[in-house]
Amino acid sequence: MAAIIPSLSTIRGMTTGERRFGRRLEALLEDDYTVWYDIPVGRQRRYPDFIILHPSRGLLFLEIKDWKLATLKKISKDRVTLQTQNGLDVVSNPLEQARQYAQTTVNVLKTDPQLRQSEGRYQGRLCCPYGYGVVLTNITRQQWNKALPEDHQELVLPAHRVICKDEMTESVEAEAFQSRLWGMFEYSFGEKLSLPQVDRIRWHLFPEVRINAPQQDLFGDSDDDPDDEHDSASNVSQTLVPEIVRVMDIQQEQLAKSLGDGHRVIHGVAGSGKTLILGYRCLHLSQATRKPILVLCFNIALAARLRSFMSERGIDEQVQVYHFHEWCGLQLKTYHVDTEQGARPLWERQVTSVIAGVERGDIPRAQYGALMIDEGHDFEPEWLKLVVQMIDPDTNSLLLLYDDAQAIYSRRQLGFPLSSAGIQARGRTTILKLNYRNTREILTFAYDFSKEYLQAQDADDDHVPLIQPEVAGASGPQPVYRPFKRAADEYQYIVRCVDKWRSGGKPLSSIAIIYAHHHQGEALKSALDQAGVPAAWLKSSVHKKTYNPADEKVTLLTRQSSKGLEFDTVILSGVGALKDGEDDMPRETRLLYVGMTRAKQQLLVTSGSTNLFTDRLQELAHQAV
Repeated sequence: MAAIIPSLSTIRGMTTGERRFGRRLEALLEDDYTVWYDIPVGRQRRYPDFIILHPSRGLLFLEIKDWKLATLKKISKDRVTLQTQNGLDVVSNPLEQARQYAQTTVNVLKTDPQLRQSEGRYQGRLCCPYGYGVVLTNITRQQWNKALPEDHQELVLPAHRVICKDEMTESVEAEAFQSRLWGMFEYSFGEKLSLPQVDRIRWHLFPEVRINAPQQDLFGDSDDDPDDEHDSASNVSQTLVPEIVRVMDIQQEQLAKSLGDGHRVIHGVAGSGKTLILGYRCLHLSQATRKPILVLCFNIALAARLRSFMSERGIDEQVQVYHFHEWCGLQLKTYHVDTEQGARPLWERQVTSVIAGVERGDIPRAQYGALMIDEGHDFEPEWLKLVVQMIDPDTNSLLLLYDDAQAIYSRRQLGFPLSSAGIQARGRTTILKLNYRNTREILTFAYDFSKEYLQAQDADDDHVPLIQPEVAGASGPQPVYRPFKRAADEYQYIVRCVDKWRSGGKPLSSIAIIYAHHHQGEALKSALDQAGVPAAWLKSSVHKKTYNPADEKVTLLTRQSSKGLEFDTVILSGVGALKDGEDDMPRETRLLYVGMTRAKQQLLVTSGSTNLFTDRLQELAHQAV
């Protein structure tokens, strides 16, 4: 079923024929079609009755007329004379109206470089075909042919540009109906619109999908002239340098300024500034590449944060951020590819369905001018091989950010060469060992706790090494471990700490409570509510997608969801409830390491029972005395 914007049930003022035709569009077009009704386009705000978009077909503009044959007195190429209750009325030929609407819209879309043909015979033209036509909801084809000779029809309303009453009935076949629609085109390019191009068209045609954000530079204000590409790039580098220098050493500053074309891999420890480099790269490429930039990660909450990051810096139109499985679902929906059936989890079947769709040619390759993969250690080789195909070979721009110490969704570390996934980065890999996020005390505590399972390993530059982090030099308070005999006492202590910090002026948005199991999150949320402490509980994918780190609320989330995020103060709770069997220890230790390294300045670890993890925490606490 096609999506009609706005929904037919919400539209008032439609004519009977318009509503009937809208229902046919809704029923007879698949869900990869998008249909707009009465959307103003251009400076003169022209209102086509219907605009239809399909990734493979293009754009179609339709005028709907409920005229009856008896009221039509005269028709020419430009004018129609109608008999009305008030006498004769002369109006524009609806086909000419549709043509003008189409031309106005195409002119608007062609102002967007992403939607223009950049080379070849059709250079400068819209990147997709477009057509226009008329729907006569109360006149059958037989009546129309009898009233107008064929040669006269060709002059005023050519037969292939008209849909008649009997061609839009409830019994009409979808194939015949769609054939009528796409017969209104004069040409085709034979290439599918990419998902980013579809989004750009929607952005122009339906402004409510836009996210309005301040148009500012990535790290501060600038007086750059956006029309001067060379000066803008230079000024951006100058703007970035002071901020980068504050958090990076010379190696990273040079890296951020000198990333070249092709595939690049950055192996960085937690807190090493990888996301800053990603942000710089996105800003630079958003000015330098015609196609949009795709940013992918595994974590839903991280995707929400990155999306907010891009929006705040005014580059969200060019930079599209998704978590991987969200992107797979959008690809399937956009290109009308069915999800494979079977007993495997839905997300697994979605991934294999996209892979198969790309191999068959149902889903186009080369949709993006650049690809950034954050937290790439959570990507399977098949996923990487899939998304690498989405890069435009003319730009071939890839940046993979990786920290194998945080690979928490797999029981093994990366065991395949990057080249097997299509990533060609030999000689173009960089290792970042310095941690800028955490204080010396927090990083030392986290690494000492986890080092039995996080031994540093060397690897060639076609594999990912496990890197021992080094402290950049910042210092702060020692992490604190507080054991309790009961979980209820543990939760009450946590709430008292948060309330005390809030009273002392600490913003709630700077505090995160990280837990291991859902029942712990539920109990903590209840305790916070009773104390009147606002909390953003990221308990489901819906909550994660809508997460706004700027809200004045404590963030309550799992260790998995915390990946890629950071907070001034972190409370890592429920450690005593973790499984400590031999098979569980490596994974749980990695998860605890991730949770600890989310804290920039202050770390509190709590437990409401005992196990091998709390024994280790007690040892570290005694050593610190």
